[in-house]
Amino acid sequence: MDVDLDLGIPRGVLESLPEEDDTAERDIRRAVAGYRRALEDGFDAAADEGEAAAVATDFLEYAEARAETYDEFVPELRAWGQSPIYAIAWRDLYIELAGQVYEIDWLAERIDRERNYRLVDDGIRFGKD
Repeated sequence: MDVDLDLGIPRGVLESLPEEDDTAERDIRRAVAGYRRALEDGFDAAADEGEAAAVATDFLEYAEARAETYDEFVPELRAWGQSPIYAIAWRDLYIELAGQVYEIDWLAERIDRERNYRLVDDGIRFGKD
């Protein structure tokens, strides 16, 4: 299935990184390229829009979990007197990437359907003894 996917790195994320450290920027660029490739491969392998939505939903769940993890690091780093700038940059990146996937018009509705299906499926599965 051919999907027009344009994941990009928001300028604000890159601008938030310290200028003297280009390692983090390289890591972010490499990560985004990998996510783009994985999504494109998943979309190409999808037989229909429903399967493409499942691929996108898997990525969204991953991105949201990563954003939450990095968000939890921020107060801990501050408590230890360390800069949370890298944790904030990665958190913001994952939030922005999730938003970009949702911006694919036809996919947004399918993602919502897939998420609702997963909620019901989990509820039924967890409700059984």
